[in-house]
Amino acid sequence: MESEIRTLREDELPEAERIFRLAFGTFLGLPDPLTFTGDCAYVRTRWRADPSATFAALRNGEFLGSNFASRWGSFGFFGPLSVRPDLWDQGVAKRLLAATMDCFTAWRLEHAGLFTFSQSAKHVGLYMHYGFYPRFLTPIMTKAVGGAAVVAAAQFSSLPAREQAAAVQACRGVSSAIFDGLDLEREIRAVHAQGLGDTLLQSEEGELRGFAVCHMGPGTEAGSGVCYVKFGAVRPGPRAAADFERLLDACEGFAAARGATQLVAGVNAAREAAYRALLGRGFRTAIQGVAMQRPNAPGFNRPDAFVIDDWR
Repeated sequence: MESEIRTLREDELPEAERIFRLAFGTFLGLPDPLTFTGDCAYVRTRWRADPSATFAALRNGEFLGSNFASRWGSFGFFGPLSVRPDLWDQGVAKRLLAATMDCFTAWRLEHAGLFTFSQSAKHVGLYMHYGFYPRFLTPIMTKAVGGAAVVAAAQFSSLPAREQAAAVQACRGVSSAIFDGLDLEREIRAVHAQGLGDTLLQSEEGELRGFAVCHMGPGTEAGSGVCYVKFGAVRPGPRAAADFERLLDACEGFAAARGATQLVAGVNAAREAAYRALLGRGFRTAIQGVAMQRPNAPGFNRPDAFVIDDWR
């Protein structure tokens, strides 16, 4: 039977959350699939960030699954995509993906990507059907938080509204220098509006050198005791490596100040210098997936890009 695809409604978030946990927990073989991601929150936070970019699959009023699209200016990605396990291989995911690709087309993206299970030929094959190509691994890395509880960067939440607007523009200048049109305003605003954490602003001599959008604690994409760097980047150029180290210092200081015990960051392995910098600071891979990209091109997964993210 054909499924209906439409925008996800707020009253459907609990069922979308349940199916998300059930689907991923079942795939990973957890004893209780509904414990997947613990007290992290993905469905609610992504819906609130942009309800118009969410998709629900239904059949005769019965909820089947959902997907979420995210736009970072000229770049977009999607997920989590989840379907009820008893309906796998019945075309529901393809219907959700078709609607998501229509959304990407309307956005006129320069580049698109996703994070999926590197060991799953089924997932990789599905996404290749929609023009995505598997490229480098993306390790999700973690380290214990140490050092003094000092934040060495300004925090977006502490700025007055006028200065926040200027800060968003400065962040856009950093990200666009890495990939033309890359813009993290959506994430910065969502973290601030929903109280998910904060955006750290690393400046020197009046110039923004880097920034990091951080989730903190339960009810966010981090979870209890965790500071998760959803996106971090520094301005490209000869000072980038040193700026990146200072940005990582700021992230760890922020985590310590908020009482987090773990700092989590994803980095595509194509960003060799950034990946090695995390390893050098004691980060170790907890899980890893493969970045699939459309078109089959580096985008901002390049050796010279000092960027933290993971597209989950």
